[in-house]
Amino acid sequence: MSEPYIMLKDICKSFGSVKANNNISIDVNKGEILALLGENGSGKSTLVNMLSGIYTPDSGSIYIDGKPVSFRSPKDAISAGIGMVHQHFKLIDVFTAAENIVMGQQKNVITRTKKMEEKITELNEKYGLSIVPGKKVYDMSVSEKQSVEIMKILYCGADVLILDEPTAVLTPQEIDALFDILRKMKSKGCSIIIITHKMAEVLSISDRVTVLRKGESIATVKTSETTPQQLTEMMVGSAVSLEIERPKAELSEKPLLSVKNLLLKNSDNVPVINNMSFDVYGGEILGVAGIAGSGQKELCEIIAGLQKATGGDITFDGSSILGLSPHAILKKGISMSFIPEDRLGMGLVAGMSITDNVILKSYNRNPGPFLDRKFAKSLAQQIVHDFDISTPSVNHEVKKLSGGNIQKVLLGREIWLNPRVLITAYPVRGLDIGASYNIYHILNEQKKKGVAVLFIGEDLDVLKSISDRLMVIHNGEIVDTVDPETVTKEDIGLMMLGHSREEGDAV
Repeated sequence: MSEPYIMLKDICKSFGSVKANNNISIDVNKGEILALLGENGSGKSTLVNMLSGIYTPDSGSIYIDGKPVSFRSPKDAISAGIGMVHQHFKLIDVFTAAENIVMGQQKNVITRTKKMEEKITELNEKYGLSIVPGKKVYDMSVSEKQSVEIMKILYCGADVLILDEPTAVLTPQEIDALFDILRKMKSKGCSIIIITHKMAEVLSISDRVTVLRKGESIATVKTSETTPQQLTEMMVGSAVSLEIERPKAELSEKPLLSVKNLLLKNSDNVPVINNMSFDVYGGEILGVAGIAGSGQKELCEIIAGLQKATGGDITFDGSSILGLSPHAILKKGISMSFIPEDRLGMGLVAGMSITDNVILKSYNRNPGPFLDRKFAKSLAQQIVHDFDISTPSVNHEVKKLSGGNIQKVLLGREIWLNPRVLITAYPVRGLDIGASYNIYHILNEQKKKGVAVLFIGEDLDVLKSISDRLMVIHNGEIVDTVDPETVTKEDIGLMMLGHSREEGDAV
């Protein structure tokens, strides 16, 4: 058997006292897709960042095609044929696809436009891409932007591709298209490393899987010879149930939250939310599916009083809350756990302790002009205990916690307020399996208590499993509200692209 094309041997990397990678050895063959699996903090990103030239190992060796290499920058890695597509794309919106692809690679773009477009067309045909060289990035879908990122790597001659959570905001159809591209690249001899938390995707696309846990390599197995259960147990070190509950709860007689003909226009007078109407009952989880930028963020912010609607109404338990301040809405019993891509940007203050972040929502309950820090500390300790938050103390800075623990601090603080309506957007984005299932359990417990839960998610398997009803939106409009037990992922994907189920049947 020939020697692997990429070899990482005994790689170690520490950040202060934290050992991110401890004697990790992995290899990737030419024409192979290797999946990296592991919980948050297991060392996946650190490892690929060393292979892509962002970090330098403290010790250990990297070999490409049998030769030792040393990368001091991503440019060195690109020169060795290794490119990485990050979760957050590195594109300039006002530039065309071609301009982004060749940026930094040639000095005179204008005089070489024809040759550049010819090469892009050639790569399109070779790898099954469909990039339009002259299209502006701001006019592209998420999947088109991702294709441009892949093309950037192929254009400079790289034959090793690293993808970090590449399907986080793609529809099922876009995921299928991406996987077709990866399989085409594999057939042309490219080596691909993919980091993903989605087990179904690991089983669908990879040839082998390397599992990391607490900075160490646990095992590398052939995908065809393993199961989701075995992989999960290797990841967390113990048996974990992969079933997401959908407990039955008694529905409230009337909706707790009603959105009627909601309208929001942007500064160009274009509707961002267009005539949206729906109800959420106590004792149910209403799931919301939609491609990124379909109005999810704006909907959350209007309900929470952070944005003003152009028209329509929102009622809570029969009385209008539209136009009320966030404080007034909170007092009525509506708690919002809105988690954007940066969960530390809006929900919590990164540089403050758990106790101080709890105070942000509880200070107004203290009588008198002074903060009751004793009460806040006691409450923070209770939240840490009830939600099993791993932290040295309640005085620990939030930014130093793992992603899952940050999320539990945020949800714990919101749930302590005993909300009757809980709005949560992307609550498990970027979290590992163990942390994610803990969050699902917390949401189901609230549902059983009669809370109305609006759950905005991106993993269709999860949305189908946890939701009692599933609302699909596109371009600020509701396409349909469906039964998650009977609808297919493919139907949901088509609706996310703006097609009705009837249209989908006709395709």
